[in-house]
Order: sequence, then C-alpha cells, then structure tokens
Amino acid sequence: MKQLRSIFLVAMLLCCSLSAFSQEEGKEEGGVNLKEILFGHIQDSYQWHVTDIAGHPLIIPLPMIFYSQQSGFHIYCSSQFAHEPDANLLRQGPDGFFIKGAEDEKGQIVELVGSEYVPVCFDISITKTVLVLFINALLLVFCILTAARWCKKHKVDDPAPKGFVGLVHMFVMLVYNDMIKPSLGKEASKYAPYLLTCFFFIFLSNLMGVMPFPPGGGNLTGNITCTMFLALCTFLIVNITGTKAYWKEIFWGDVPWWLKVPLPLMPFIEFFGIFTKPIALMIRLFANMLAGHVIAISLSCIIFIMFALGGVMGDVLGTAMTPVSVLLSIFMMLLEVLVCYIQAMVFTMLSAVFISMSHVKEHHG
Repeated sequence: MKQLRSIFLVAMLLCCSLSAFSQEEGKEEGGVNLKEILFGHIQDSYQWHVTDIAGHPLIIPLPMIFYSQQSGFHIYCSSQFAHEPDANLLRQGPDGFFIKGAEDEKGQIVELVGSEYVPVCFDISITKTVLVLFINALLLVFCILTAARWCKKHKVDDPAPKGFVGLVHMFVMLVYNDMIKPSLGKEASKYAPYLLTCFFFIFLSNLMGVMPFPPGGGNLTGNITCTMFLALCTFLIVNITGTKAYWKEIFWGDVPWWLKVPLPLMPFIEFFGIFTKPIALMIRLFANMLAGHVIAISLSCIIFIMFALGGVMGDVLGTAMTPVSVLLSIFMMLLEVLVCYIQAMVFTMLSAVFISMSHVKEHHG
C-alpha cells in the first residue's frame, strides 16, 4: 500500500502541476483537458460518453426520469439537453428544464420558474452508474445460472466441470471454504448466499470497471453510493441477527465498573464501533477502486499532456515519457486486476467476521 500511495502522490503532483496549463491549452488549441478526462470517467452522468471519433463525440443517450413539484413527472432523453453548458453552466433542455454542470457530470436538474431555477423534487433517471449496475447484475445472473444449470444436470460424484463453469465452481468453493466457513463455522451455509453474492458482484463490477470500453468502463464500485449500500446490507445483517450476548457486551461488557458508571465510557465506544465497521467497509472499497482508476488514467494522460506543451520541448518530453507512461499504465492495469480480486475478498471476509462477532454466545463461568 505504501508503494501505491507513493505512485499516486507522484502521479497526482505531476498532473496537478500541469493541469492548469493543459486545460487552457485544451480549450484554446485542442489539447488535453485532464480534469474533463478524469471526472468524465469517475463521475456519474446522464449520458455515456464512449469516445471521440474524428472530433465528434460518440455518446449513448440515457433516459431521464424526474418529478417536478410544479409540473409533475417528466421523461426525457439526455440527447434533448444541450451538450455544452452556457455561461451560467446550465445545459438547456425542453420545457424550461436545465442541467447544472458540464457535459460529463451528473448535475442537478432544475426548472425555470419565473426568474428562479428550482430543483426538481426527486430524480430517478437511468444514469451511467445505474445502467452499469443493471449490466453487471445481468452478467452476474448469467454466470451463476450457467454454473447452476450444470449442477442441476449432474450428480455430486460426477467429474468436475471444465472451462467457464469450472472457473465459477472454483471461485465458489474458494470463497466458501477459505473465507466464509473459517469465520462462521456451522452457520456458514446460512449466510453463504449473501456473502457469495457480495463477492461475485464486487469482483465482477471491479473487473468491468477496468475494461476500457462498453459494456465496461463504468466505475461502479468507485461510486460511494454503491459501496454504501453494500456496507448497509452487512450492517443490517450484523445487527438484526446479533445475539443477546452481543448486545450485552456492547452496553454492559465485562470490564471494570468504573468504565461503565457513572460515565458510560465503554458502552459509548462499543456503540460507536457498531457504525465504524460498515463505514470502514464502505470507504475501503470506494477509495481503493477510485484511486486505482485515477492513477491509471493519470499515467496514460502524461503522454498527451507533454505533447500539449508544444514546441521542441513538448516533442522531446512527450517522446521520452511515452514508453514510461505505457509501461506504468500496463503495470497499473495488471495491478488493478489483482486489486479487483483483493477488494472483493476483503469485503467478503470482513463481512463474515463481523457477522460471526455478532453471534457470540453467553460465557458461563
């Protein structure tokens, strides 16, 4: 992790030192806008910007569904809104609706009422992140049902499957035997469906985020909303299925009495720990996946930033940095694949540990 932090800091310092200049060059001379590239990849948006072909953006428009207190429900396509924002950073749409922010940002939808811009009540649009979520969920269902169909047609003592089905079986047995069962013991089969779902969903989403083209390319686990929901599921299972002894240890643990009365120091610390566990799950997955994407993109952009400097110096620096940037980008992509598995494993393993900690039994002296 120390090496990763060092690489991240060096890359970000280099990119930040050149970002202001590169952004101005990008606007005036068609150079590279590093901020637009980074935020266009890691942020959510109402459209899916795939790439640029001959200077023209290739965009997948997505449905926008929202409710306005003034005019009710509305359904539009993101292509009905202006691609470029005006001077007020508003992208004009039909019927007096606007999107705040740039083209690759999921800005707030507002409605022009009189002379004021009023935000809509709630927004349930199919954004880029939501579409990626649907795609990943369908792929996960397909992968699991393919392996389940093989199990349905074969007996337990039949030879092990090969190919893709064998790969899925290997991961299932690996996660169950090495991550879930050691923590939960006899209760492993009870919580295995949830924990296996967490592992495969996170692992698949991480891999799809590394893929640079659709249906991949969406940084789902780099979105804190997704990781927050996964952590919330673990939080609910831990605390709903917790035993009486678990709650007793939190509010009246076996510690010296002066740590409990008159000032409930230990109960407060233990109760606070209930919430720090899911927060740690949420932040760890989100931060690792987000940082990995930022580093990989930043290293790739170094080439174009150098050439955007112009002149002989820009050509020399761009040529010199090209092999370095390519090698570092390949290394980071390979490392990202490893991190995809590690983060899915860590989330699943910690969830199993937290569940087992909430099933503590009464101690009889």
